[in-house]
Amino acid sequence: MSSVIACELPPPLPADGSGPDLGQYQDAGTIRRLLTSARTVAVVGLSPKELRASYFVGFYLQRNGYRVVPVNPREKEILGEQCYPSVAAIEEPVDIVNVFRAPAAVPGIVEECAGRAKAIWLQYGVIHPEAAERARELGIEVVMDRCMKVEHARHLGRLHWLGFTTRRITARRPEAP
Repeated sequence: MSSVIACELPPPLPADGSGPDLGQYQDAGTIRRLLTSARTVAVVGLSPKELRASYFVGFYLQRNGYRVVPVNPREKEILGEQCYPSVAAIEEPVDIVNVFRAPAAVPGIVEECAGRAKAIWLQYGVIHPEAAERARELGIEVVMDRCMKVEHARHLGRLHWLGFTTRRITARRPEAP
């Protein structure tokens, strides 16, 4: 199967915040459960360039005990792991498919995930509500417009030690007397 997917771009999100309700794809309980139960994460769009966000997230996930499966048709190996040209080419089941691609690529990636992945995680800015609904129809859980590294650090990493999930640290100033 080819990893080149032809489709139209979804319409841009309104600047006034009246776009789709993404809260249904950002449930803290679902995020925490996926992070604690997953062992294998396929990273679609993983770059071999160390300064790219996808590389940093993949590196972080490896360092925190996940098996990272790179999906990049231009590379043979990233982070010491064999690269695959598409999700469909991966020979083992994966728990989460983490997507660093343009929203236009998401519908095709969702179809490739059917029967291969338990969840699809769309990084910041990768927003495609129609593809998310299709994933749900296929029995695939969806997290959208969230960074897996940031969420791991917040729920399971050191950020929660600092109170970021306790609601005890706030940016709000106390009210004046």
